[in-house]
Amino acid sequence: MSAAGISSSKSVLITGATSGIGRALALAIAELPSKPQVIAAGRRQDRLEELAKHGLESLSLDLAKDKDALKKDLDNVVEKYPELDTVILCAGIQHEFDFTDTEAFNIDNLYEEIQVNYTSVVLSVVYLLPHLQKLSAQGRNCSIIIVTSGLSMVPAAWVPNYSATKAALHSFSMSLRAQMNGTNINVVEVIPPLVESELHDAYGTTEKLSKFWMPLDDFIGQLMPQLLNGTAEVPIGMAETIFKKFEAGKMDIALNIATNHKEGK
Repeated sequence: MSAAGISSSKSVLITGATSGIGRALALAIAELPSKPQVIAAGRRQDRLEELAKHGLESLSLDLAKDKDALKKDLDNVVEKYPELDTVILCAGIQHEFDFTDTEAFNIDNLYEEIQVNYTSVVLSVVYLLPHLQKLSAQGRNCSIIIVTSGLSMVPAAWVPNYSATKAALHSFSMSLRAQMNGTNINVVEVIPPLVESELHDAYGTTEKLSKFWMPLDDFIGQLMPQLLNGTAEVPIGMAETIFKKFEAGKMDIALNIATNHKEGK
C-alpha cells in the first residue's frame, strides 16, 4: 500500500523531537526542498530552544499527562497550526523489568511506559484525526506516521513492557491503516532496528549496545526516501529481515478481514 509521501506535507508535528530519531527526523524534514513547517514537540525545554534556532517551531508537550490535559494541548496545536497535515508520533521511553524479582519493580515506571509508548499515541490519533479528516475531505493528502520498533515483532526479554507496548502499537497501526483505507490519510509505520540513541543511558547499556546499533545518520538516510514515497510499512536494517520473515503479507490479510467485516461477510 502506498500513497502520497511527505514531499507534499505543508505542516508536520513530530513528538519526541528533542532526541534520537525524533530530533533527526525533524531536522531532516525541515531541510526538504518543499520547506514544510516543522513543529518539534517534546519535554526538554533546552533542546526545544536549540531546535528553534534551526528555524523549527517548538512545542512543550508532555505525553505522560492525563487524557484531558493532552486533548487540551493538541486542540491548541490544531488551532495554532491549521495547516497541520502530517503527524509523526515518535516519543518513547524504555525501562528494564525483571519478573523474577517483582518486589524491585518501579510500578510508576511500568505505568509511564505504557502511557507514553502506547496510550498517548492512540489518544493523539483520536484527538488529531478529526482535523486530518477535515483536510482529507477537502482533497489534502495527510499522513499519520507511527514509529514502533523491531521489538514489536520479536521482544527483548529484559525490556518486556517496552516490547509489548511496541507490539500493541504495531497492531494498532495496521488496524488504523485498514480503517483509513480509501481516504486521503496515509498511515505509515516506521519499524527501526536498534538505532543510536540516548534511550539506554539510564541503565548503563549504551557502550555495550553501541557495538551493534545502526548509526542514526544511516537510519535517517534510509528512512527519508521511504517517507517521501509514502511507503506504508517501513522496516529498516535488521527489522526489515525480521519483517520479511514473520510479517510479510499480514497487512493484506488484515485489509481482507476488515473489508469482509464491513460488508457483513
